[in-house]
Amino acid sequence: MSRDTASSLDLRPAALPAAALALVIGVAAASVLAAEPARLTNFGLRLLPPGAAHPFGTDALGRDLLARTLAGLGTSLRVGLVAAGLSTALAIVMALASGIGRRADAAVCFLVDAFLGLPHLVLLILVSFALGGGTSAVIVAVAVTHWPRLTRVLRAELLQIREAEFVTLSLGFGRSKGFVLLHHVLPHLVPQALVGFVLLFPHAILHEAGLTFLGFGLEPSRPAIGILLSDAMRTLAAGRWWLAVFPGLALLALVLAFDTLGNGLRRLLDPRGEPA
Repeated sequence: MSRDTASSLDLRPAALPAAALALVIGVAAASVLAAEPARLTNFGLRLLPPGAAHPFGTDALGRDLLARTLAGLGTSLRVGLVAAGLSTALAIVMALASGIGRRADAAVCFLVDAFLGLPHLVLLILVSFALGGGTSAVIVAVAVTHWPRLTRVLRAELLQIREAEFVTLSLGFGRSKGFVLLHHVLPHLVPQALVGFVLLFPHAILHEAGLTFLGFGLEPSRPAIGILLSDAMRTLAAGRWWLAVFPGLALLALVLAFDTLGNGLRRLLDPRGEPA
């Protein structure tokens, strides 16, 4: 095999994550530009099928569906960013708490098992409903229901690091458990937490869309994918297929992009993983 061929094969694992990152950045930039056009109504252009002027068609109020889809994806990105960040931070805190002692570890394991044992969607709906719905309620609901699995991963990593020689030596020199956890263990948890943060994104986005679709999520006045899909159900039987197909495909593409990014980041940060 020639050197050029080998180089091209070596670059293949990075091609998909790079394309996914470019897609995410493009969607984020386009959503900012589409925010204002997504609100413009024109009753003379109601329910137009896809065409040159409106590639995704228009909705029941004559609003451009492409602009509303991009704006909805931007909303999903913002909600997913905050929710995944809060959930990752909570998972790090819980994992570090499990390293304090046996009782703390038992308490963390109990909470993880309790949250994982509850029906996920039901818990999301209950938390969002209890907080009155809206953007903040969706963020909190997603954040407090997505930390257990990442906590398990970080706790397993912590158990391995805790047996390392440098940790034993640090404790032997009289350092407290808190000092060891913050200065020796936490830096080794950051790569796993970063991968978990990226992989939490698609779950956060899908659950935000699901809650909004069911009526427990974002405000109906805001452009969001869940709202677009919910509105599409009213006219889907009349043959207005574009109202559901294009927002649904856009949401699927965004979720797959984050999944590809997370898997690529995991292969990059974990040399023990399987080669791509």
